[in-house]
Order: sequence, then C-alpha cells, then structure tokens
Amino acid sequence: MNAVILTETHERVGLIRLKRPELFNALNDELMNALAAALDGFEADENIGCVVITGSPKAFAAGADIAAMKDWGYMDVYKSNFITRNWERLKTFRKPVIAAVSGLAMGGGCELAMMCDTVFAADTAKFALPEVKLAVIPGAGGTQRMPRAVGKAKAMDLCFTGRFMDAAEAERAGLVSRIYPADQVLDEALAAAAAIAQQSLPVLMMLKESVNRAFESSLNEGLLFERRTLHATFSLADNKEGIAAFLEKRKPRFSNR
Repeated sequence: MNAVILTETHERVGLIRLKRPELFNALNDELMNALAAALDGFEADENIGCVVITGSPKAFAAGADIAAMKDWGYMDVYKSNFITRNWERLKTFRKPVIAAVSGLAMGGGCELAMMCDTVFAADTAKFALPEVKLAVIPGAGGTQRMPRAVGKAKAMDLCFTGRFMDAAEAERAGLVSRIYPADQVLDEALAAAAAIAQQSLPVLMMLKESVNRAFESSLNEGLLFERRTLHATFSLADNKEGIAAFLEKRKPRFSNR
C-alpha cells in the first residue's frame, strides 16, 4: 500500500484514492508515479473492467505541488520532461475510468479529472484552472481538453480569470456528466463502474478508443474508424453471446473474448 494513494478492488471495479490530505491531494512526482503504477496493475488485471479515481471530501486534487516548483528553471523542467514522463499514463489507459470529484479540482487536479473518461461530481465540487495567477499556463492538457469539453468561450474565461466553476455550471457546460450529494457521489460512481464492468471488456476498450478518435480526426476518418471497429466486434465470442442472450431473453455471460 502506497502512502500517497490507496487502491481497492470491488469485484470487477478498481478504486484509486488520492491520499495527501494535508496538502489537499496536491500532485507531485511521488503521487503521479504511484498513480501510474496502480493503473498498470489494473490494466494488467483481466478481472478489472472499470476504474474509479477519487480524492477526499475536501479535494479531488488541488493542483500540482507548487512548493516543489519554486526553485525550478527552464532547463529543470525541460530536461526532466516535466509532466510528460509520468502524468500521461492515464491518457494511455485502455479501460473505462470515472473520476468521482468532491471539493476542489484545481489546476492539475482539474486536468487529471479531464483525463478520465467521464466525471461524476459531488454538489460540493469546484473546478478551476488558476495557473494564470502564478504566471504559468495549464500544462497537463487544460488548454486542450477544456475547450473540447466546454467550448472555446468558457475555456478562455476559465483560463484567463482562474475563477471557480461549481458543479452545476460544470454539468451545464459539459465537463461533468452527473451530480450527486457529496455523501453519495463515490457510491454512485462505484455502482456505475460495476454496471460498466459487466459489459464485454474488449467492446468497452473499442468504445473508448472510438469515442476518443472523435477528437483526433475528421468526421469521415472517425466514421471509418468506427465502422471498422464495429466490424471487428463480429469476431468476438462476446458478440455471439450478447446476441444469443438478447434473443433468448436472458442476461449475457460475457467471457471478455
């Protein structure tokens, strides 16, 4: 068990809790390395079909650890490949991931939530990209994922002002998919993850890849990718089982093959 994260397994769901409560789960190298290792483990485990990432009631994650950065210069961050070397493991994770966000999701914490496939927010959640106040810019995808999530005008507003966006506004804007009372959000995320994990894992991975392709290609190229991926599902044993179960009016028993 790592000091800065906790991992749990709930049947086919993996849970990762960020755990630096004294610093509102500020993201440093130790935590991001531990998160990457936990993701490696869950990706290799064929019994895991979905992952939930959460923080504490007060903070999902309050951004990068600013104290660790105070003496850095350009060559320090350039030569060490800051962010890229250990922050992007979530981007390459192939199984579905739900962020269960309570309290603060600021800077890197907001960016970490956006790296997940969907965001469930507590009614206490607050999202912000306040880097401009430190004379830096978001560097873990904030200027790229936020416009894709909420549109250019609102993304510019958030980045220029560093203001907080509450859960209700975040849902209206498209950053958040569901809102729950703070004492229910994790349970609801785990329940949704359990339902997702009952589906065919290869199909879930194909779905994730196909939806992500929408943001990285033209419509025609994305449609072609979707069509070829659809065709590939007909080679799966789970495809045959799913169709048979539907016709026989029973619950499918997927083998994830």
